[in-house]
Amino acid sequence: MFQFSINKNFFLQALNTVKRAISTKNAIPILSTLKIEVAAEGITLIGSNGQISIENFISIDQENPGLVIDAPGSLLLEANFFINVVSSLPSVELDLKEIENHQLILKSGKSEITLKGKDSYQYPRIQEVPTTNPLLLETKVLKELISETAFAASSQESRPILTGVHFVLNDQKQLKTVATDSHRLSQKVIQLENVGDHFDVVIPSRSLKEFTAVFDDAIETVKVYFAHNQMLFKSEYISFYTRLLEGNYPDTDRLIPKEFNSQITFNVASLRQAMERARLLSNATENGTVKMELKDQIVRSYVHSPEVGQVDEELETIHLVGEDLTISFNPNYLIEALKVIKAEEVELSFISHIRPFTLKGMEDDHLIQLITPVRTN
Repeated sequence: MFQFSINKNFFLQALNTVKRAISTKNAIPILSTLKIEVAAEGITLIGSNGQISIENFISIDQENPGLVIDAPGSLLLEANFFINVVSSLPSVELDLKEIENHQLILKSGKSEITLKGKDSYQYPRIQEVPTTNPLLLETKVLKELISETAFAASSQESRPILTGVHFVLNDQKQLKTVATDSHRLSQKVIQLENVGDHFDVVIPSRSLKEFTAVFDDAIETVKVYFAHNQMLFKSEYISFYTRLLEGNYPDTDRLIPKEFNSQITFNVASLRQAMERARLLSNATENGTVKMELKDQIVRSYVHSPEVGQVDEELETIHLVGEDLTISFNPNYLIEALKVIKAEEVELSFISHIRPFTLKGMEDDHLIQLITPVRTN
């Protein structure tokens, strides 16, 4: 039966990290609990929802936790309730002691609270991932890849494979990430400094969004390990496991056109503002679209809503070339695509009013996005 003392604020921060993997609505009731493992070298907090699992290790050698361990052991506690109790305690110094019948006594200042726990043997084992030959990635780079692609993944479970982001490492150094919901696509290709073994996996976009929340910018690098159906992101103190999606991701390379009939360069900020104005009215229309017209070297955006009114705006362009064109599309897709472009200028390239068009930041060939137009009368 364990016993240890720790700085409450540090402990709470670690608890909230692990809490991100715990769902109160899980079909398996035991997964609503948090597992605490206490050993001579430190304590490990574990949470899982079956899809992702997070382990946060607090070492006795770390400076900030003020961790002192008196006895080892392990226990399960109802996660949300336990974390709320810890956050309510008055003193920075926190003492935890397990007593008989899987009960836990928390002491803080003049407060003493007893909680009922559960036997840790009830908790499912996390599938082990071989921790040899990792791919070493900068956390900042990985989080950028996720932010620039995961938003385009599908939220519909009818095609589960499209709810993930496709990660492919070719030639040991070229990493390609791509996401699509079949209406839009975002693809980023980068060259890695560190060599890694070839892999081709689809990671759930929800897992990746949780990863970006768990690994803050203070964690400079992360090691990536693969198993048959699982992936592990590991830093010095945090281990983040996620299940991979099964199935073959569609061949998206063939969807990206190479030749175009019209190309327009815009200022990113001004185009985004114009689209946000158009969206206000397009939300009131039946098909929720905006129409863009290139005619006589002038570009205009149109929205007509019988109930609300209309938008007719000439768009500022920096450069344009090619044939006249009228194309309709969902302005939400364009706005979200523009949000992840870091360049000040963006080039939109068109083939026809019924073929997908692409977006690329000027002087940035690494990120390319695709939007499918909407056919209108």
